Amino acid sequence: MSHARYMRELLRPLGVYDLAAPFNGGELDAQGEALDQVMDWLEEVQRETSLTTAEDWGLEKVSGLFVRRPVADEPRRLAAALAALLRIGGDSFTPAAINDTISGCGIPAVVKELGTGQVSVSFPGTAGVPAGFEELKKIIEDILPTHLGIQYDFWFLLWRELEEWFPSWRSIEDRNMTWTELETCVKEF
Repeated sequence: MSHARYMRELLRPLGVYDLAAPFNGGELDAQGEALDQVMDWLEEVQRETSLTTAEDWGLEKVSGLFVRRPVADEPRRLAAALAALLRIGGDSFTPAAINDTISGCGIPAVVKELGTGQVSVSFPGTAGVPAGFEELKKIIEDILPTHLGIQYDFWFLLWRELEEWFPSWRSIEDRNMTWTELETCVKEF
C-alpha cells in the first residue's frame, strides 16, 4: 500500500478532511510519494548493510575493507567469502579454523596438512586450474600462516575416467571439446 493511500485511510475516520479535494488530496499524494521514495531508499540501505542480504554496493563496500577482493562470480558467493574473511581472528590457525576461513578466497577450497610445515590446498568441485588463480593464490597466502609451505592440487580428468565416461573417441569428438575442455570435463550424466 502506498503511503498516500495509507494516510487517506488513517484520516478518513476523523471526517474532518475532504480527501477528494485537490488541496488535501494533492498534499497527501505529494507527501505519500516522498515517503514512498524514502521507504524504498531505507529498504535498499537495510538490504545492503547486511552480508546475508546484500546484493550490490554493500558487498563492494565490504570488499573495499580488505587488501584483496575475493574472486567470487555471484553476489551470494561473494557474501559467503567476505563472511569467511571477517571470521579470521587471532586463533584462526588450527586446521578446522583455516578450512572455515579459506573459502574467503571466493570459491570452495580445502586445506590438508601434509606434514610438519606443509599443507595442500585443493578446490573441490572445480576442475582444472580455477579462473583467476593468481589472485586466489594471493588471497590464500594472505590467509594461511606464512611459515607454511603450500602445495596446490588441481583436479583433471584421468585416462581411467576418460575410458569410463566415453565409449569411443567419436563420442568425444561429437561434443566438439577442446583439449582444455576435455581435461576439465566433469561427468554430467
